[in-house]
Amino acid sequence: MTSTVLAHHIARLIEETGPIPLSQYMALALGHPDHGYYMTRDPLGAGGDFTTAPEVSQMFGELIGLWLADQWQRQGAPGAFALTELGPGRGTLMADALRAMRRMPGMAEAASVHLVETSPVLRAAQRKRVPQANWHMHVDELPDRPLFLIANEFFDALPVTQYQRTDRGWCERFVGCTEGRFAPILAPVPIANDGTLPAAMRAAREGEIAEISPASTAVAEAISVRIASRGGAALIVDYGHASSAPGDTLQAVRDHKFADPFDAPGEADITVHVDFEALSRAIRAGGADVHGPASQGTFLTALGIAARAEALSRNATASQREDIAAALRRLTAADEMGSLFKVLGITPRGAPSPAGFG
Repeated sequence: MTSTVLAHHIARLIEETGPIPLSQYMALALGHPDHGYYMTRDPLGAGGDFTTAPEVSQMFGELIGLWLADQWQRQGAPGAFALTELGPGRGTLMADALRAMRRMPGMAEAASVHLVETSPVLRAAQRKRVPQANWHMHVDELPDRPLFLIANEFFDALPVTQYQRTDRGWCERFVGCTEGRFAPILAPVPIANDGTLPAAMRAAREGEIAEISPASTAVAEAISVRIASRGGAALIVDYGHASSAPGDTLQAVRDHKFADPFDAPGEADITVHVDFEALSRAIRAGGADVHGPASQGTFLTALGIAARAEALSRNATASQREDIAAALRRLTAADEMGSLFKVLGITPRGAPSPAGFG
């Protein structure tokens, strides 16, 4: 275990209370107010640990903005609405989306911009790009008005609970400290009821892992409730799987390379693959309609990203044209972001199928 202030804090916690739930370990590693990963740095770009789609190309944010503009117009152009992003990174996506939305008369003027962000470092970066924004710590703080929302690579960083199938039943995975290293440890007593697990996971073989994220489904349902009651639309873009299934997807990234999630907490981005089927169930429970998931490549292609790339290339230098082509491939190709990343749409119940979802 690499020695960090947060590692010592977690080790003391385990020494005093015993092994802690994986969800608690993940929440501390990412969100500890003083030493959590997201609280202490800007993790994006070549100098950080990973790159998100908005940082790859302006085309991504522009198409998201046009999708939201289309939904706003279809719903009668609400006079005052909350334009919201969850986990907005540096504010790049929102800035690009707002620029595109200005093509829709009256939309930018009707929008109040709201960013749900816990990191003070990233809030400072967002303030430079979207100075008119209002900041919140949680979705529940958003104003009570029509909600048009984007969440790009937000749900993958929310804490998960893991269970492992054993000969005595499903046992929760905790994090303990053994010989100076953090490692998963199974609870000695199995859970009394496996009803919290999706049906597709309950028939898992011995040794397999079931992974759920109550935090993710709670946020998805909260968004759905607001859209169902007040109108609006939302897009969730993230990497993950379309159907619930057993599997351990916990991973860490540091300096654009995979790392051990149990080494040096607070120094690497710890994430999981999003279970889009679980999010879909939560959205339906909240009263809204869900669309997709569609692959990111299919979605962006349907929205016209190839035409946008061609338009940007017309007045570009040869070097810039190469960059635009590379960005287009990275965002849409199946062996890049196009297949693993998926898009889920949320609209009021009974609304027509939105663009990008067939």
